[in-house]
Amino acid sequence: MELTTKRYQSISYISGPLLFVEGAKDLAYGAIVNIHLPDDTMRGGQVIEVSEKNAVIQVFEETTGLDLAKTSISLREDVARLGVSREMIGRRFSGLGDPIDGLPPLIPEKRLAIIGAPINPVARQRPQEFIQTGISAIDGLNTLVRGQKLPIFSGAGLPHNEIAAQIARQAQVLGSQEQFSVVFAAMGITQREAAFFIDQFESTGALARSVVFLNLADDPAIERLITPRVALTAAEYLAFELEMQVLVILTDMTNYCEALREIGAAREEIPGRRGYPGYMYTDLATIYERAGRIHDRKGSITQLPILTMPDDDITHPIADLTGYITEGQILLSRELHRLGFYPPITPLRSLSRLMNDGIGKDRTREDHGALRDQLYSAYANGVDLRKLVAIIGEEALTDRDRLYLKFSEDFERRFLNQGQTERSIEDTLTLAWRLLSAFPKGELKRVKQDHIDKYYFGDLMEETWRDKTRV
Repeated sequence: MELTTKRYQSISYISGPLLFVEGAKDLAYGAIVNIHLPDDTMRGGQVIEVSEKNAVIQVFEETTGLDLAKTSISLREDVARLGVSREMIGRRFSGLGDPIDGLPPLIPEKRLAIIGAPINPVARQRPQEFIQTGISAIDGLNTLVRGQKLPIFSGAGLPHNEIAAQIARQAQVLGSQEQFSVVFAAMGITQREAAFFIDQFESTGALARSVVFLNLADDPAIERLITPRVALTAAEYLAFELEMQVLVILTDMTNYCEALREIGAAREEIPGRRGYPGYMYTDLATIYERAGRIHDRKGSITQLPILTMPDDDITHPIADLTGYITEGQILLSRELHRLGFYPPITPLRSLSRLMNDGIGKDRTREDHGALRDQLYSAYANGVDLRKLVAIIGEEALTDRDRLYLKFSEDFERRFLNQGQTERSIEDTLTLAWRLLSAFPKGELKRVKQDHIDKYYFGDLMEETWRDKTRV
């Protein structure tokens, strides 16, 4: 389909995935074009720059075999759009939004621009409702809130894909009246990783409530720049027109930024930090800021971007800029992973800035906030004592110090290391109290006395002291 029969045949230059077309200044920025090859086949592209002299077109497929003299350009759409409908749920699509599950093409109810409409700050509603992921290290310590953007910082070889699939399978909003859906977008993943995600979604039944977009490593890099925007367009339709609560999982944002750097180099742009474009902060913001809630709208978009930090460097530009834009981070620990713990989430370096708005009475439980503080305090104390033990030995510790040292081990082994099992928020908080009940009540200085009276397991404390006395 074409908007016009006009053809542009003045391609002057090809650089990587880019075509430079002379005298096409009437093409609009963001327009979608057809690229006609001499053998009557056709490829797609998007206008990413227009000047008095040239229009620059990024080709969605490869540019191999293009003949400058015999290739022509025609306009397909004035702006990149995605056809959306309720029937998207339960389907798999390519990174450009084309069905790849072998089912019939989607009949769209609307065609929406993938750039999306920015949310007026005045219209934004503060995120306040709890989303249960089923993972204690997130639900109990770094709670995800509806409308929040909370990234997972990972590293090469760490199980972020498994965590992403587990969250997609388990995540839910509490309350049966809420419609919940997951939009999952993978960028630059291998065939093996794609097979893993497809198997997870299909075998667990998660696909029935999900919309999946897959961009593979052997797909054109330019497609990776389209994929998150296509996914978020689908999420906006589900959230703000069908009034659903939508969780968007984006993996891996590092692959997205690498594609951004590759296209910038092809355009001969002046590089910024470590070769990434100087506008990468703004570009990432156009993705992350599409999360949120709007006044007088029932639906919401919550984002869980996942990125792998090169060399585990949290100061790397991708992680650094993501941390500025988003509201916290969930950090995976290589040390916990080496010990065989799953998920290897390190609580002391993780943070959810909106957690306090999403927990407490009528959301999770009235003791949640203080209990979280007590867990952090006790675990941090135990971790510090490990360093002391390495210097002076455990024999020099007091009985109180040994309690904290033992707690830190139990906390990692029983609370953090939950495996692929799902825990409700009640199960998570109950387990936290069981672990803290190894301390005498006088040590629990960050929780209220009435919460101690209600939730403390006194028999565990007696057993702990009995065992200690025997030793």
